[in-house]
Amino acid sequence: MAKHDTDLSLLFHALADPTRRAILTRLGEGSARVTDLAGPTGLRLPTVMRHLSVLEEAGLIATAKDGRIRTCAIVPEALEPARTWMDQQRAIWEARLDRFDAFVANVMKERTK
Repeated sequence: MAKHDTDLSLLFHALADPTRRAILTRLGEGSARVTDLAGPTGLRLPTVMRHLSVLEEAGLIATAKDGRIRTCAIVPEALEPARTWMDQQRAIWEARLDRFDAFVANVMKERTK
């Protein structure tokens, strides 16, 4: 079994949910209060708080509390491990496809002889 990066697993888990992705999209426009984030989802506040907890645990957002108001902000650099992993996977698969292309070209060349 392959070794798994727990931070990367948390990140992909957080990104796997459409509600959490929608929250991140909204936070991409700027910081927002939890109640403002909850409104468009149609979900109850405790459910939204659980989503925010997952995002915060993955490091994708930071929250601050001022009195009774909790504000959330996106942490864009938290996506870097996912980008790095995907770039590595892309390089692996491109190399495999290049080798396969060369193999097929060689087979076709052999057949035309």
